[in-house]
Amino acid sequence: MKIDFKQNKIEITNPQDFDVLQTLSCGQIFRYTIDGNSAVVYSQNRKAILTWDNDKIEIETKDINYFYNFFDLSTDYSKIKAQLKKDKFLSKAVDYGSGIRIINNDTYEMLISFMISANNNIGRIKKSIEYLCSRFGDNCGNYYAFPTLSQLKRASVQDFRTAGLGYRAEQMFETVQRLTEQDIENLKSMSSDEQFKFLVSLKGVGEKVANCIMLFGLGVKNVFPVDTWINKVYNRLTNTTTTDRKKITRELTARYGKLSGYAQQYFFYYFRDNKLN
Repeated sequence: MKIDFKQNKIEITNPQDFDVLQTLSCGQIFRYTIDGNSAVVYSQNRKAILTWDNDKIEIETKDINYFYNFFDLSTDYSKIKAQLKKDKFLSKAVDYGSGIRIINNDTYEMLISFMISANNNIGRIKKSIEYLCSRFGDNCGNYYAFPTLSQLKRASVQDFRTAGLGYRAEQMFETVQRLTEQDIENLKSMSSDEQFKFLVSLKGVGEKVANCIMLFGLGVKNVFPVDTWINKVYNRLTNTTTTDRKKITRELTARYGKLSGYAQQYFFYYFRDNKLN
């Protein structure tokens, strides 16, 4: 995979380690649109337009450095995949999702987004987030920025209900009012244990959501978010019917170590896409 920089554009030739559709549709991001062989991706107040064919991906943006890091383009995924494929149980999933890259998104945006995502489907998550952007975020011309924390603090419980959060509206209101900009900055310098402890102390943040925030918003790769699909992965791996997600998280993290986050994404995409039990 070769990466070149031009004015307001990143060009990737022979992108065998980057599939845009796989990366956007594997549950780690919600602010995007897809139209044929093009996509628009939003993060904070930033925007990137991606176009692709079999031989090239172009990322057009005013924020080249931001989206270079956003799509984790400095990481050699061929080495990661080769290491994970040594695990025979995981090998087929790695091949199936071979173009997935783990996105490095904004910590605060991921915290709010994954709170919204709990027990929700992608369509509803996207609509809820878009409502909050258009209601409280800055108008950037043809899109709205993700609302800053100070902007979102103006939202009422009813605003969150109108956004479609249901019973989570009160939890979101309480957490937003509790959070400060310093909390978000401090998270980035904490150990992973401290990050997890802080996140699960917030209303509306369970263990799975905390691990997603850490993986996609803090760059912590030795976590293994467990949802229904990963529960199925574990039960097939161990030939059991357990629903103890603490145990599942603990054992899968021990199995895949510092590559746990990558393994989770390959498993999640493969099992969900093929509706495996």
